[in-house]
Amino acid sequence: MNQSISFSHVKELLYLLGIVLSAGMLSGYIAKILKLPDIVFLLFAGILLGVNGLSIIDIKVNSVLNQLILIFGSCYILFDGGASVRIHIIKKVWPTLLLISTLGVLITTFISAIAAQFFIGLPFIVALLLGSTIASTDPATLIPVFKQTKVPEKIAQLVISESAFNDAIAAILTMTLFTMAIGESAFNLSQSIIDLLQQSFVGMLAGGSLGYLSVSIISHEKYGFLREYGPLVTLMTVASAFLAADNFHASGFMAVFIFGIVLGNKDVFGFKTNNKEQEKLDDFILTTSLIMRIFIFILLGSQVNFSLLSKYFWPAFATVLVFMFIARPLTVFLCALPNRKANWTLKELILMCWTRETGVIPGALASMLVGLNAPHADIIAAVTFMAILITITIQPLTTGWLVKKMKF
Repeated sequence: MNQSISFSHVKELLYLLGIVLSAGMLSGYIAKILKLPDIVFLLFAGILLGVNGLSIIDIKVNSVLNQLILIFGSCYILFDGGASVRIHIIKKVWPTLLLISTLGVLITTFISAIAAQFFIGLPFIVALLLGSTIASTDPATLIPVFKQTKVPEKIAQLVISESAFNDAIAAILTMTLFTMAIGESAFNLSQSIIDLLQQSFVGMLAGGSLGYLSVSIISHEKYGFLREYGPLVTLMTVASAFLAADNFHASGFMAVFIFGIVLGNKDVFGFKTNNKEQEKLDDFILTTSLIMRIFIFILLGSQVNFSLLSKYFWPAFATVLVFMFIARPLTVFLCALPNRKANWTLKELILMCWTRETGVIPGALASMLVGLNAPHADIIAAVTFMAILITITIQPLTTGWLVKKMKF
């Protein structure tokens, strides 16, 4: 008897899940032994298993499954980044943090766009789209690096908080530029800024409201009737916050990030969770975030277009060098120096320039743009992949050396 087509698809999907998770676990194990971020090994695993290697994984970039993984995975990782931010830390460095997470994203986007237009020949609006895609840093990469290297606490707190905040800002900017690049709206600087602020504010409102409600029903002493179902509540709230904000044409990415901040700082709002329930929730968030990271980066690696990367290798490489050695230093110095109270030293600023790995959100955004058929999306994906590969292999390996060399 012939099996139904739907049953065959189910078996293929289960087989794919097993392959991806197995490759993810092996990559994580190797990364742990070598004391390196697991993302680079996940990328290589995706390349090996993808159409450029063994052809075991062949998920089209415009498929429903691919978009589901990228959108929800990005949301959950942003939520996890928000949950890792501590309000008492933000208070110490907030002027620098505010500037580097907002103005800094714009500076990085603009300088990277100029480089992309000069070296690759992209139209400027598309070059800006590329710049915004790679503008954010990656908490998932930075946190393991800081745990393995004795980076001064002041710098670690700022850069980790920056990496959590600028993911949401860069995601909003990327989607705004995307609508301009496909011709749905004309470029208007003042209107673009207003739209960006509006999307951010409504996203914050949606994330804060749903986040407070979610924390109430799992942590409130009297009304916490779903205390035992904390992991499921957070999972549902991530999806709900994204959809609620998106329905109001606001940033779902900002909404899930703010929800993470509310959950991660629930003690500030007067909520308490017993140790057992908190450990269960923390383990769930950690595991789910890991699974999302595995799927995003293995999929990204499996979909890399090496013929295009080879075609644009040197222009893309030059763009990434400008991104690392011009855009980042200018961003750090222009955003940190106005904060006189922080008393940043030259050594601290130089170290901040070097700790800016590109990771999860840029990779997800690049793949989303390919799936949405954005103009020159394949080139954007190729440059993003190169930026990820270079920054997460070279910078983590040399951060410890730089710390010792500068005698912190």
